[in-house]
Amino acid sequence: MLDHEYTTKEIFQNNFFHDWRKEMTSEEQEIIKDLDKCDFGEIHKYFVDKNEARKALPKEEKQKLKEEADKIQEEYGYCILDGHREKIGNFKTEPPGLFRGRGEHPKMGMLKKRIMPEDVIINCSKDSKIPEPPEGHKWKEVRFDNTVTWLASWTENIQNTLKYIMLNPSSKLKGEKDWEKYEVARRLKDVVHTIRAQYRKDWKSKEIKKRQRAVALYFIDKLALRAGNEKEEGETADTVGCCSLRVEHIQLHPQLDGQEHVVEFDFLGKDSIRYYNKVSVEKPVFKNLQLFMKNKDPSDDLFDHLNTTFLNKHLQDLMDGLTAKVFRTYNASITLQEQLKALTNPEDNVAGKLLSYNRANRAVAILCNHQRSIPKTFARSMQVLQEKIDAKKKQVEEAQEEVKKAEDEFKDTKDAKAEANVEKKKKLLKRLEEQLARMNIQATDKEENKQIALGTSKLNYLDPRITVAWCKKFGIPIERIYNKTQREKFAWAIDLAGEDFEF
Repeated sequence: MLDHEYTTKEIFQNNFFHDWRKEMTSEEQEIIKDLDKCDFGEIHKYFVDKNEARKALPKEEKQKLKEEADKIQEEYGYCILDGHREKIGNFKTEPPGLFRGRGEHPKMGMLKKRIMPEDVIINCSKDSKIPEPPEGHKWKEVRFDNTVTWLASWTENIQNTLKYIMLNPSSKLKGEKDWEKYEVARRLKDVVHTIRAQYRKDWKSKEIKKRQRAVALYFIDKLALRAGNEKEEGETADTVGCCSLRVEHIQLHPQLDGQEHVVEFDFLGKDSIRYYNKVSVEKPVFKNLQLFMKNKDPSDDLFDHLNTTFLNKHLQDLMDGLTAKVFRTYNASITLQEQLKALTNPEDNVAGKLLSYNRANRAVAILCNHQRSIPKTFARSMQVLQEKIDAKKKQVEEAQEEVKKAEDEFKDTKDAKAEANVEKKKKLLKRLEEQLARMNIQATDKEENKQIALGTSKLNYLDPRITVAWCKKFGIPIERIYNKTQREKFAWAIDLAGEDFEF
């Protein structure tokens, strides 16, 4: 892990050293008292060399390893569900390691323990062959629960959360669940105007509880904020969502940067990812926030009369199956559809259209606050790409000169051979110019994406039928958007959506 920037962080180092000391013998504890005096260079080199050696294996050796992995996949990677052979998601438990978490997680650097058979609950049918635990071990429990979709579960030691082995996203069951999720979000489209009218009305309600609910709903709708469920006991990361915002998380500016009624948000959201945003809101919302903050300390709840249960109960009354999360799916999908309509130029080549798609996806990722830290390889890969662009520019310039030379020659000779040569040189120039344009688009895309995680919204919040319809309409190969695993996950959408699909 020494290559990663987070190992330089004080909290990572402190957590690691604290957990490592627990694993030391008393003699080691006497000797090793300061992490700064420890040198992990040798073991780091060992792993780097091992990795390099694996990459350098001859083709036959790699093929042998692949066959061994396929054999394991064949034995452990499938289950029988309702008589059908279905693929299992990730059937391997994580090996021990150091916890990273996302964002500035307070537990980063802690030691993830090895999962033992004694930690694992197996879930299977009564009449099935129960998997054998490794020799000398036994399972924590074997149960026969057909009301859940997990096959094995255990509790990990860092956040004390349950981990599961589930079906692969491409399984029939997962596909149906996915389809249902997007259909609920599509139904919201028909009632969203009524809901918006209702919460606007409730901004003026005599009941403070209703006012708070209405303002929170406005934020969930307009900013795609998460509702913010009550956290598990023992969760030390101070993360919040809309309903659990505190007074210290927002600042009100009657005027800011030429806009009126600006709310400045600054808090840690899910996975300790910072949410920072300045938004101009409607005047009644601003007035209500002033009221909610009156005579409160910074650590007091902003919405002190509200919780997610009360909010979701209200949403359920408005539309069957409606929860705060559905708004996020709805707003993400509708944003993608609108952005694709606005940005796609039918005259563009495939690379240009793909840039438009990524820009539309990026608008969604920004809405949902899907950030990532800049990849550590970013600067180097941009440099490599820039070098390729410069080399290609040089080739284009040389080709332009070649065309000019050929044209001059044709002017002098009016010879058919010289004319054919002009055409040949022009063709080459056109091809090089197209390659250069593609590279420039790639560089733009890379730069714009460096701090945005496009994958989360693409896999979890965007109705895949919008993407499939767009691909079919503009002749874009679906594999340019979804990789093999994603195509398996969204097989139902690829089959169902025609080019005229509307969310």
